[in-house]
Amino acid sequence: MAANLENPDELDERERTALETLLKRLADDEFVLAERYTEWQVRAPSLESDLALANNAQDELGHARLWYDVLGDVGLEERDLVYERDPGDFRHSTLVELPFEEGDWADAVLRSYLYDVAEDLRLEALVDSAHPKIADRVGKIRSEEEYHLEHAQNWLERLADDGEGRERLQDALDRLFPYAFTLFEPVDPDVEDDIVDLGLRDATLEELGEEWLSIVVPYLESLDLELPVDGRTGGDTDEFEFEVTGDMLPEERGRDGTHTDAWFDLYDEFTHTYRELGRTETTRIMDKPE
Repeated sequence: MAANLENPDELDERERTALETLLKRLADDEFVLAERYTEWQVRAPSLESDLALANNAQDELGHARLWYDVLGDVGLEERDLVYERDPGDFRHSTLVELPFEEGDWADAVLRSYLYDVAEDLRLEALVDSAHPKIADRVGKIRSEEEYHLEHAQNWLERLADDGEGRERLQDALDRLFPYAFTLFEPVDPDVEDDIVDLGLRDATLEELGEEWLSIVVPYLESLDLELPVDGRTGGDTDEFEFEVTGDMLPEERGRDGTHTDAWFDLYDEFTHTYRELGRTETTRIMDKPE
């Protein structure tokens, strides 16, 4: 662990790169997922679900800003991280950028479940982060993410309770599961090693992926869904080995800078007002006047 991680002015190049890589992974995932969630407002199957997903979107946007704010310590501003950043430089998982299948609520809740389980695990791995600002933010974010996961599980069980709903869930699972693996893809393998070695996160991506499989596979199977990939080490145990081969992953993975065409369309949408108004700074409703 580096002793000077608390002081951004004392970070060496290795430490700064590890910090930036970790925080951009976290923030980009949350920001892009929030943008996608907003598409379900006034379209969810009930008013309660509409409000719940709108609340989730607000939470995810808030979490993204918490992580982007930490990057402010190393001289990176929100406008440069979001609105004036080249879309090809974002490092979110392609799971969060995919457009929802039109009118398919099963897509929304299954995607939420796959993502929220992974999010809970990676937040747990940040509880004792060597960077105090990261550790300080984890508690608040986890408490909100617990609600997201509960909401997703409740809806999964409701949909899986009848044949038509289960069929829609199976279709969504077949489509989304390969993209969920990209949540655990490295941006750069050497930098990912540094993130753990420096104590910024206390688990490797492989360890997080194995734990994620040990949770999502048995749970989804309990709903009579068939997993397109089974990572069990053998027999009927729920122990998993996270060895993802190229044919299990989509062509566009996000972490390596490759994205679907849908991402560039989404980027144009959420930066449209910023560009049209000729802004050079981001604005927050609760900003205090100088």
